[in-house]
Amino acid sequence: MLTLRLRGIRAILLIGCALLFAALPVRADWKKVEESGTLKVAVYKEFAPFSDRDQGIDVDLAAALARKLSLKLSLLPFPAGENLNDDLRNMVWKGHYLGYGPADVLLHVPVDRNLMASNDKVEIFAPYHVESLRLVRSARSIPHFEGVESLAGKRIGVEQVSLAGMLMLGEGGGRFRDNVRLLPTSAEALQQLKAGQLDAVLATRSEIEASLRGDPAFPLEQVSFQRMPRAGWAVGMAVRKDSTDVARKLQAALNELAASGELKAIFARHGVQLVQP
Repeated sequence: MLTLRLRGIRAILLIGCALLFAALPVRADWKKVEESGTLKVAVYKEFAPFSDRDQGIDVDLAAALARKLSLKLSLLPFPAGENLNDDLRNMVWKGHYLGYGPADVLLHVPVDRNLMASNDKVEIFAPYHVESLRLVRSARSIPHFEGVESLAGKRIGVEQVSLAGMLMLGEGGGRFRDNVRLLPTSAEALQQLKAGQLDAVLATRSEIEASLRGDPAFPLEQVSFQRMPRAGWAVGMAVRKDSTDVARKLQAALNELAASGELKAIFARHGVQLVQP
């Protein structure tokens, strides 16, 4: 899921999307989904805490959406492609050449104007969470934190080929480079932090919260990098451009989940605080 996190660099929050499809008429595509009795939802593989081995926030969200629509759930886990354009083509509007997809909806798509403009065959909508980067430190090895200067000489873990890795390696003209440890996943970096093999980790807030569950021995810090989106980035859903009826139904279901508190509860079950756009 490394490529997915890099794609978050360009994400721009779209606050006004929540009711975008409220007044659109129902069309034949929804009838097809309804008649099938099944909602096909694509989620990313190896993307904890959102979707990994048929578990995670997005998996639970997919099940809740299907229940709201009185449909059975058909989950389509898939590996991330080289870029999001590939994922939208394979899982939303065309299908993969290996035979899987497309789904009725793809979850965890950055709600990004540039992405929308470059993919005219899909509709990206319904932002349901705002992701951001955080630094988590060992209170023992870094008892006081006063910005990135406190990381001098410390062992800092990041996921390789990730936004966190790019920022940490490039900060201050590369002054932390010798102390940065590149790990295959953020989960592995966080495990090494807990084991005392690292002093700090830069990762998404959701990954940190799901792994450490508020352990006071590992405080979270908000850090500022020149190239980091300060407000984070919103993630939502994607359907085919002509599936406005399906989008309308999904938006209404998401609105109900948010209003009832069920969406917040789904995140909380996985140790993550929901941040709504």
